Amino acid sequence: MRRAIELAARGLGHTSPNPVVGCVVLDSEGRTAGEGWHQRAGGPHAEIHALRAAGERARGGTALVTLEPCNHTGRTGPCAQALIDAGIARVVYAVSDPNPTATGGAVTLAEAGIDVEGGLLADEATAGNEAWLTSVLRGRPFVLWKYAATLDGRIAAADGTSRWISSPQSRADVHRLRAAADAVIVGSGTARADDPQLGARISGLSDDEISQPLRVVVDSGATAVKAGARVLDGTAPTLVAVAEDADAAHLEGLAPLLRLPRAVDGRGLSIPALLQALYARDIRSVLLEGGPTLAGAFLAAQAVDKVVGYLAPVLLGAGPAAVGEAGITTIAQALRLDVTDTERLGPDLRITATPIRHTLHEEN
Repeated sequence: MRRAIELAARGLGHTSPNPVVGCVVLDSEGRTAGEGWHQRAGGPHAEIHALRAAGERARGGTALVTLEPCNHTGRTGPCAQALIDAGIARVVYAVSDPNPTATGGAVTLAEAGIDVEGGLLADEATAGNEAWLTSVLRGRPFVLWKYAATLDGRIAAADGTSRWISSPQSRADVHRLRAAADAVIVGSGTARADDPQLGARISGLSDDEISQPLRVVVDSGATAVKAGARVLDGTAPTLVAVAEDADAAHLEGLAPLLRLPRAVDGRGLSIPALLQALYARDIRSVLLEGGPTLAGAFLAAQAVDKVVGYLAPVLLGAGPAAVGEAGITTIAQALRLDVTDTERLGPDLRITATPIRHTLHEEN
């Protein structure tokens, strides 16, 4: 099953709006006969790739798969039936499929006389598929907020300069996060100050091998994005989110516009409306890159599922903080996080944390 989880990870950034899934087929003697993973949306699922590789050796064997085999016909046929037709004798899966249109594969397999077991390495498989599981269970994209800051929590100096607080190793890691996300979001302040390009670049991989995210600029008043902005280049598609009442005539023809209602407090756009609009466009994972005002708005909306902070061994003493107003006025309201990973990247420390609440496995 751990091998199946490793295989599933190869699909990150390529399968949305579908999950990442890995499968290993063992023959009747317990020897590996075939492996596969879901490589792209609309293509064969992991089980199909593994069964094709196994051929007749699959008959009487065991299939280990990271997600309960699907039980519906979409752009591809039901994997549960494919396993039955291949003569598989036993199926072991890690996580039950929470998608109401695809669930029921385990029942179908059992009714066909196949020995079925679920829950093997469920926590590890859930972590590898957290974006898709979040999108299904919460009806919105998974949101990872990334920031880079000094040890005293500053994301820029008092004069606004910020290049570079973090190390080359940390910046390379951010490109990995971009390539794995369906969309990257920044606010108008970041668009003005940094003129970011927001594409993914990974050393050793060609442009064809990298899945570029949709670039989203939250520009309520339609004043930050102008002709010639780097975010409008041809590297990846771009979407500019503006208020319903904003004058955005100058953006016509430059990038698609997404008109949204303003937030209830009048500051910025409605975060739930933004996420729902992206979900409707098959966006299942979002990398929130900045800046502090937008990060605060997402936190206030309880719409952050994971935080990745790159802390550089630097002190500034003044300058903007990593996060702005988030609706927290007393320590009792503080959003507590569970640190799930720490790693040195060059001189920096990368901290990964999740809000303390029910895990996806518990919700499922």
